[in-house]
This record gives sequence, C-alpha cells and structure tokens, in this order.
Amino acid sequence: MAWPRVQLVVTADDFGYCPRRDKGIVEAFLAGTVTSVSLLANGTAAESAAELARRHSIPTGLHANLTEGRPVGPARHTASSLLSSEGFFLGKMGFRKALEAGDVALPQVREELEAQLNRFRELLGRSPTHVDGHQHVHVLPGVCQVFAEALQAFGVRFTRLPVERGVGSCSWLEAPARAFACAVESDARAAMGPFSRHGLRWTDAFVGLSTCGRHMSAHRVLASLARALEDIPAGRPLTAELMAHPGYPSVPPAGGCGEGPDAFSCSWERLHELHVLMAPTLRARLAQNGVQLCAIDDLDSKRPGEGVPCEATLEPFLKPSPP
Repeated sequence: MAWPRVQLVVTADDFGYCPRRDKGIVEAFLAGTVTSVSLLANGTAAESAAELARRHSIPTGLHANLTEGRPVGPARHTASSLLSSEGFFLGKMGFRKALEAGDVALPQVREELEAQLNRFRELLGRSPTHVDGHQHVHVLPGVCQVFAEALQAFGVRFTRLPVERGVGSCSWLEAPARAFACAVESDARAAMGPFSRHGLRWTDAFVGLSTCGRHMSAHRVLASLARALEDIPAGRPLTAELMAHPGYPSVPPAGGCGEGPDAFSCSWERLHELHVLMAPTLRARLAQNGVQLCAIDDLDSKRPGEGVPCEATLEPFLKPSPP
C-alpha cells in the first residue's frame, strides 16, 4: 500500500519504575527509537528517572497511576475509596471492579491526579509534555471526565487514545489479553467526547495493545500501523503513537510503586521489547515506509488544519474491532 507521510511517537511507559527498567529505556532513547517517555510519579525510581530525563533532554510526560502501589496525594494519610485496607491501590482489575460498582469517589480520583501532576512539576521543574494512564485508567468511565478536567486545569494538551484498529482479530493474543484490549478500546472511544470537550489532543493512530511483550516484532508493528492507515488517502499526513514497555527486567525487591515490582516488570518480555526497539530492523523498515520518528513536541508544532491530532481527524477510520 502507498503510505501517507507518518510521524510516529514511540513512548516508553513506566519510566521511574526501577533503575533497571530506566537504564534500558534511556538506551533505547539514545539509540533513536524511543522518542518519548511516561513517568510514574509514585515510582520508587522517579527521582533518579527525572534526573536522567534532564541529563539526556528526554521528552517526558506523566503516566497517571491509580492502580499500582501507594498514592502521592492526601490518600496516603486517610481512608480512601482508591485504596485497600493495606494502603495500596486496588490493582488493574480491582480498580475497574470498584469503579463499576460505584465504590470509587471521583473527587478522590481528581485529588490524586492533581497530586501526581504537582509531583511531576516538582521532579522535572515543568509540566509534562503529555499525560496518559498506567494500565489505561485514564479512559475508564467517569475517570476520563475527571482526567480531562485536571489536564485542562494544568495546561496539558496531549494524551493517549488507546484505540488500535483490528486488535480484536489479532489471533496471537491470548483470550484474556484480547478481551482486555477490546475493553480498553471501547472505553477509549467513549472517552473521546470528554477529551475533545476539554481541548485534549491525541495522535490519529495508536499501536501497542497487539504488540506488547513477546508479541512485539518489527513485522507486527508495521502491520499494526498498516491496519491503522487503511482507507486513508495517500499523501494525507498522519500521526501515530507506539506504546512500549522496554527495559532490563526488574529484580526484586528493587522497583515498583511502593509494594515491590510486579511480574510484568520482572518478565523477560521487557528485555524482548528492548531488543526489538534497539535492533536496526525496525528503524530501517519504518524509514522505508516513510515513517518519521518524532517526539510529542514535534506534533505540537503543527498549526490547525495541518493534521493536528484530534477527534475530527480520528473519527473517519475508527471502526470497532471484531470480538
């Protein structure tokens, strides 16, 4: 297919989770493949990660976290609907179940998000280039509205919309992973309204749900981008984001967000992603297809009408993924 000109942001999530993960992320940035990072304000290595970001001039956003570890805000010192009796966030699925049951107080969500935004400013001395959500919490019902309000109040304009075209038909994904990806995609579509009303912007296309961990390869990244570009007229500029979780695997007890590193961060799959991103194959194939690697700041330089990522540019080719 004839690809339109594509600007691709490659974002490494979980910056600040542990020094080993951060080491790999910085190596991928210096190699030129990772172009942006998302920092966990409550990560045990957040301070050293912030220093790395300053030292290497890494475009850094906030990875808003409501599911793992300990909070940053006032919830640390009082009972909160966001926390277990042990004082930790409720987990990826625990938070979703509590939210669905109506047990999560959204004002407490807003309070924690603002605390993490303020903590980011303390660490980096500036506002984040973007804000996305750890385990995609930012697109959940109710949370997306509070999230959009908080970002608007803090002057942050860029976020992530995790809608990956065709992810429901990716047969290599295990059934639970595919179901979770489809749920995230459904939530993200519903979040477009609140995001747009509060002036948030996002890339036209997103890749990463189908290419996480062992499933990442240069071929699959390119194939996912190709799916996102279907039905787009040749020559039309497009922006895209690849979500990645590279790094050297965590080694307990170091790392995490207050309760040690999880199995995801300790997995060999983090190293696999790092190897795919560092290998010349991916960069070469992207270049061959006219894909330009860039940072969020490069997208921000666009003027209205020049393919600025927004709801209007995304809607024409957003189609539900097959179950």
